[in-house]
Amino acid sequence: MVEANCKSWRLNKPANLSILIQLIFLASLIVGSWVNLQHQLDLLQRDVTMLLQCQKSFEQKLESFQTKSLSCEYRLQAIEKSISDGDIKQGCFRP
Repeated sequence: MVEANCKSWRLNKPANLSILIQLIFLASLIVGSWVNLQHQLDLLQRDVTMLLQCQKSFEQKLESFQTKSLSCEYRLQAIEKSISDGDIKQGCFRP
């Protein structure tokens, strides 16, 4: 009975070597995928950082244009008012 028990626990070396090679290959694939994922995340972080910087720059330009636009609008209103006041005083008002 002891002899039969020893034979059942005996392992086949070629099968163990094959399994070991497959496990090493699987582990290398997992590590390689993880490294690739980290690289992709680094690239994504760089792209998002650049996008945020461009957005801030665009917001600053937009605020500058908005300020200039508001300034021009007030100037136009003042010019229109002075022209219409001048036309009314001179009698050149045209409806």
